Amino acid sequence: MSEALRQLLALPPRADGTPRQRACQHMEGWGMAVGATARIWRPETPQELRATLADARARSVQLTQRGGGNSYGDAAVPAGSEVLDLSRMSRILAFDGTSGLADCESGVTIEQLWRHALPLGYWPKVVSGTMFPTLGGAAAMNIHGKNNFAVGTIGEAIRSFELMLADGRVLEVSREQNAELFHAAIGGFGMLGVFTRIRIATQRVHSGDLWVRGVRHGRIEEALDFLEREQVNSDYLVAWIDGFATGSALGRGLIHQARYLVPGEDEHPIATLTLAHQDLPRSILGVPKSEVWRALRLFNHAPGMRLINAVKFHASALEVWQGPRRQAHAAFAFLLDYVPNWKWAYGRHEERGLIQFQAFVPRAQAAECFRALLECSQAASLVPFLGVLKRHRPDPFLLTHAVDGYSLALDFKVEPRTRAALWEHCGRLADCVLDAGGRFYFAKDATLRADQVQRMFPPGNLERFAELKRQLDPQRRFVSALSRRVLPELA
Repeated sequence: MSEALRQLLALPPRADGTPRQRACQHMEGWGMAVGATARIWRPETPQELRATLADARARSVQLTQRGGGNSYGDAAVPAGSEVLDLSRMSRILAFDGTSGLADCESGVTIEQLWRHALPLGYWPKVVSGTMFPTLGGAAAMNIHGKNNFAVGTIGEAIRSFELMLADGRVLEVSREQNAELFHAAIGGFGMLGVFTRIRIATQRVHSGDLWVRGVRHGRIEEALDFLEREQVNSDYLVAWIDGFATGSALGRGLIHQARYLVPGEDEHPIATLTLAHQDLPRSILGVPKSEVWRALRLFNHAPGMRLINAVKFHASALEVWQGPRRQAHAAFAFLLDYVPNWKWAYGRHEERGLIQFQAFVPRAQAAECFRALLECSQAASLVPFLGVLKRHRPDPFLLTHAVDGYSLALDFKVEPRTRAALWEHCGRLADCVLDAGGRFYFAKDATLRADQVQRMFPPGNLERFAELKRQLDPQRRFVSALSRRVLPELA
């Protein structure tokens, strides 16, 4: 046993009572439909992390990395492994108020970053629909946002990072130094090493608000045409899709188009750039938001969600009639955080929850493919309760999901009686997407098979990634339920 490990294990419990040694815990994917119980480590410093890795080597134990646990599926779920939780390595080490460059430990969340940056006139270039992912997790999954068509994935905002390997060595990685590793670790879902420090650029903003307008569309082709046409006039574009609509209304919904305010457009930028201006409301119609999920549970079935989708579509006419409005960055960006724990409406028992099927399809094939996904789901009586459409652009990362085209994300309810049929259904949908030249996003996936992943990437990409795995982690210390499922040869 190394002296560093001896010192770590000799330390008393922390002030909050959490032991520094291993403790067992059930770890779920964000959608709650997949999970496993495992021992968990929570290092707070690079030194503790190195000692934890040394202990894992000494015991021949494999590790699954976990940040905020916001991947829908099994990306941060253990598979016969212990869990390495990086969420407590969460210090913002520096922030350059001139350039907007942030230097952060990997456990810093998107929330921490925007709350630190916004009063200084900056906003993260890429955020997900929730503010709670860590930067390390965001880099490992190469997340994207509603502005992917304009700025790309989060990997394009990352300037450099430090990666701790399974043997405890730390590599400095950037586009200039260890360039191949830079493009493999970002989006490499934690298989090559541990992000310990990330330097990331942020976006200069001149107001805490965005201009937002709603645009209704009657079918999915109209949405695709609008997103294609309005890229040049937008900073953000996203469309909600009613998965229950059929026939000539298939794919109907509401588009939200947003842009930043230019200098001088906000008469009171000091006020709108405050954190208080960004705080989401604590109640809806007088009901504490923490209790709203209980009401949503009453509608969490096909007839109820059909009704909610129809009401939402028809009510959107009022939003369109009201015209463009100003909305705070946080309110526009973090829709998933608007109702705390809304996912609990899907059920909190074994084999229940939700999965998301997000297909990325080249623009020439998008309309036909997305129409087929919706029609096939309706025919199988496995209708998605939520659909979201976005525009994307390609990026240079080795295992990227990004394409020059569109994504359609479909949320499916998971129940014991339909679970097997749903997994088979998603397999059929995946084959349709792959036939169209499409790809998938590992942060959202729970159902892809290894043979489907082999079809997904350009020739040579998986082979290059496997070679880096052999070089940097020859003992296969880093694994997850995702890696065992989609790349079993690396686990």
